[in-house]
Amino acid sequence: MNTTVSIEKIRKLYKSERLSINDISNRLGISFWNTYSLMNEYGINRRNPSMAGFAANRNKPQYKIKRSLTNREKQLKIAGIMLYWAEGTFNGNTVDFTNSNAEMIKIFLKFLRKICGINEERLRVYLYAYEHQNISELQDYWHTVTNIKLSQFTKPFIRKNNLNVTKRKLPYGLVHIRYNDKKLLGSLKSWIDNYICWTGTQVAKGDRL
Repeated sequence: MNTTVSIEKIRKLYKSERLSINDISNRLGISFWNTYSLMNEYGINRRNPSMAGFAANRNKPQYKIKRSLTNREKQLKIAGIMLYWAEGTFNGNTVDFTNSNAEMIKIFLKFLRKICGINEERLRVYLYAYEHQNISELQDYWHTVTNIKLSQFTKPFIRKNNLNVTKRKLPYGLVHIRYNDKKLLGSLKSWIDNYICWTGTQVAKGDRL
């Protein structure tokens, strides 16, 4: 093993990427105790218990799905699944729902909050707008619609275009509601797949949906 290279990798993974010692060992293919000893030998100071706990839990699900649902909550769950099926992104590690309709955004967020039990602080809003629009006003509008802090709005995408062509398009812009959690995205995919299987069975039987 090239110790110099390994130490720099360990330092980067521990300090910059904030991985746990166990995660670093798995990433580099070396034992936990080998990693631990190298960190001691080369003076890589370990995090305090609270920070270590954060690093160890960073890849765990950051949500808690509600299992026992009322009839109204069941309807909300179906609505959220259908909205994501139509307007969601399925690649990568992030739940990403895109729309320009305020009511659809509200329903999807209600689904995330009430059914999926998300951590509010992990929500992000990405605004897509045109250069002739007032970005601050649009952000304030979507802040009111979503009840998500402006500090959780990421840098917007501003599209340059001819005003005569775009003045009737997206009067409030378009927003992506994002939640970075691969496991939650997997749950959404699974719910959609289950619904597809169910509807396929019903159609095959000649039943009405």
